[in-house]
Amino acid sequence: MASAMNSALLIVGRVFVGLGVGMASMTAPLYISEASPAKIRGALVSTNGFLITGGQFLSYLINLAFTKAPGTWRWMLGVAGLPALLQFILMLLLPESPRWLYRKGRQEEAKTILRKIYSPEQVEMELQALKESVDKEIEENKASENINLFKLCQTKTVRRGLIAGVGLQIFQQFVGINTVMYYSPTIIQLAGIASNQTALLLSLVTAGLNAFGSIVSIYFIDRTGRKKLLIISLCGVVISLGFLSAVFHEATSNSPAVSMAETSHFAANFTCPAYHDAGSWDCTRCLKASPSCGFCASPQNKLLPGACLISNDTIKDACHNQDRLWYTRGCPSRYGWLALLGLALYILFFSPGMGTVPWIVNSEIYPLRFRGICGGIAATANWISNLIVAQSFLSLTHAIGTSWTFLIFGIISVVALLFVLICVPETKGLPIEEIEKILERRGLHMIFWKKRANEKNGGENDTKKEGEGDV
Repeated sequence: MASAMNSALLIVGRVFVGLGVGMASMTAPLYISEASPAKIRGALVSTNGFLITGGQFLSYLINLAFTKAPGTWRWMLGVAGLPALLQFILMLLLPESPRWLYRKGRQEEAKTILRKIYSPEQVEMELQALKESVDKEIEENKASENINLFKLCQTKTVRRGLIAGVGLQIFQQFVGINTVMYYSPTIIQLAGIASNQTALLLSLVTAGLNAFGSIVSIYFIDRTGRKKLLIISLCGVVISLGFLSAVFHEATSNSPAVSMAETSHFAANFTCPAYHDAGSWDCTRCLKASPSCGFCASPQNKLLPGACLISNDTIKDACHNQDRLWYTRGCPSRYGWLALLGLALYILFFSPGMGTVPWIVNSEIYPLRFRGICGGIAATANWISNLIVAQSFLSLTHAIGTSWTFLIFGIISVVALLFVLICVPETKGLPIEEIEKILERRGLHMIFWKKRANEKNGGENDTKKEGEGDV
C-alpha cells in the first residue's frame, strides 16, 4: 500500500490487510485460550485485547508524527509493516495448540506442551477431557461426515454456544464502539470543538482510555467472571449513551442564532444560498440546510449570533482572518466538555467488558471439534456488524441528528444487557471441555451471582432439568 501508484493497488492492499486482520482476530484469542491454564485464560486473552488497543493508541501517535512528513500516508502505511514482519518471525518459534495436536492424533506432542502449562496431575485430567471430546467427535462423524450449519444448530451445545458467542459479537458492534473509535474526531467536532488538530489530539485521549480499560479487564476478568463484567459494562454503556444523547440534544437545541448583520459582514456572494430569512435560523439549521454551508462564529463570543456562509477554503480563511471560529460539523456549544466526559465514560465502561469479553467467550465456549468453524462464524458476524455500523453512522447523524443516533445505540445496549442475562453462561475458571458439559446438561439462566442447585449437588438434578430453559 505504501508503494501504491494508484487507488486500485491501494484497494488490493486493503483487501489483503482485511483478510489478515480478520483471520488474526479469530485465531489469536483461540490459540491463547487453547494454550493457557484455565485460571488465567481470561487474563491472557484480555492481554491480547490490551495489546491491540495499546497498538491503536501508538498508531495515533505515530500518525500524528507523520502528518507533516513528505508522503504522509505512505509512511503511515509502510511503517505498519515492520511490527507485522517481526511478529511473523516470532510466530515461527511458537508451539502448536495442544488441543489441536491431540485432535490430529499427535498425542505425545500435545502431552509435551501440556506439561509446560499444567502440573502433572492436571495434565492427566486435561488429557482425559481431550480424549472424551475427541471420542465424541468420532462418534458424531460416523453418523455424518460433513459439518454444516444445519448440523451445528441441531447440536444443543453448539447451538447454545453460537447464540451466546455470535450474539455477543454482534452486540459488541451495535452498541456503537467503532463509531466512537473511527469517528472520534468527528464526534468531538459535533460537540462544538472547531479545530481539526484539537479534535485529533482529543481522539488520542479516546484511544488511551480504550487501552486503559483493557488493563482493567486483565485484572478483573478471572476475579469477577465474564458475565458479571459484561453486565457492569453494559449498565455503564447504557448510562453513558443516555448522557451523550441528552448532551447533544441540549447542544443542538441551544445552538447560536444566525444573524443577518453578522452574515452581511462578508461579501454577498459568500452567503450560503439556502439562507434567506434570519427570523428562525440558527447554527444547526444552517449546517443541515446544505452540505455546502458553514457557520462563522461571532468574534466576541462563539455563543453569540454568527454568520451562515458557503463552506470552502477561501471563506474559511476569511472567517479565521477576523479571529472567528469556523464550524462545518457541529455548532458552538457550552456543553462541549460534557460530550467529552460522556465519551470518556462510555469507553471506560465499554472497554473492560464488552470490549474484551466477547472474544474471550468465543475462544472458550465451543466444543473442540467445532471451535474453528464456530469461531469463524462469530468473527465474521463481528466484522459484518462493524461494517454496517461504521457505514451508517454519519448518515444517521445527518438524517436524525447525533442525539437520536446515540439514543438508538442506548436502546440496543439495553437489549444487549437482557441478552447477556438470559443467553450467556459464566465460564470463569472452567476447563474448556467442562464448558461443553455445562452447555449440554442445563438451560442457560439469569441468576449469574449464585450457583444453581444442580451445580451444588453435583448434577443430581440434571436429568429432571434437561430441556428447561433451552434457547
